Amino acid sequence: MYFPKYRLRRLRGNKNLQRMVRETKLFVDDLVMPFFVREGKKVKKIISSMPGNYQLSVDNLVREVEEVKEADIPAVLLFGIPDVKDEEASSAYAGEGIVQRAVRAIKDRVPGMIVITDVCLCEYMSHGHCGIIKGRPLPKTESRKPKAEIDNEATRHLLARTALSHVRAGADVVAPSAMMDGQVSAIRGILDENGYQDIPIMSYSAKYASSFYGPFREAAESPPAFGDRRSYQMDMANSHEALREVALDIEEGADIVMVKPALGYMDIIYRVKEKFGYPVAAYSVSGEFAMVKAAVEKGWLEEKKTVLEILTGLKRAGADIIITYWAKDVARWLKES
Repeated sequence: MYFPKYRLRRLRGNKNLQRMVRETKLFVDDLVMPFFVREGKKVKKIISSMPGNYQLSVDNLVREVEEVKEADIPAVLLFGIPDVKDEEASSAYAGEGIVQRAVRAIKDRVPGMIVITDVCLCEYMSHGHCGIIKGRPLPKTESRKPKAEIDNEATRHLLARTALSHVRAGADVVAPSAMMDGQVSAIRGILDENGYQDIPIMSYSAKYASSFYGPFREAAESPPAFGDRRSYQMDMANSHEALREVALDIEEGADIVMVKPALGYMDIIYRVKEKFGYPVAAYSVSGEFAMVKAAVEKGWLEEKKTVLEILTGLKRAGADIIITYWAKDVARWLKES
């Protein structure tokens, strides 16, 4: 249908009317707040590259989650930082692991909060990779950097054990992020076998090898000791591959699929939503947060307007769930508007 220009101007000219006909609206129910939890008591360690974010001990984490609930944000996502790291990631699936204890504390102290747990091994591995390393890494030469070959099957087994331990602690949703082939089916299988058929899986289905993860590696203390993660994370140039990855995860039992990072991959969010119609999560990652914060500190950008524009863009692209370090700020801004 043809609309002459002056008709569009009529709708734009009145701010209240403009709000009524807005096609895409951002709601607090769309948001998930990520947290980094570590061992100790009364710990609130600043993450220098992510202003306003901290590594928190369980006691301080619970206080933060209480604030999240007061802001009407429905869910949090937990990443664990253990004291002990080894080549079997044993702290990841320990019954008294840091995430497991954090989940129990939140469920006890903040009833009704949805607790999502990241299921990966990189924070728990002595080498910082997301899985079991086959043999020894190749030595560095002048022509080749050392690289790691991941044992996919052994890693799937440990990811499944980790997910089960999180659910036993009370997690409402598990979110496998290691990008191992078959990780979703392994987790779905072990949960179903243990009576947890109703626990949803939010899979990091299209997780790209990205430069935007830099600040996260400081926050989670998980940089690889050698090589990189490009052998199991996706090439930033590929989009058809993302659709194949998502299709496989859905076939294996994923209930929600995720695109990570978000800002540079809105086309992927759109294609995934259009093709599959599944709930789509978008992770607005640490580098996206840090670069806006840096520009705001320089006076180059206005934070509120910039962030709301970015997150509305993610919603417009097709994201149903937005994981963002701005969640508490956005909840406040939405109430003020």
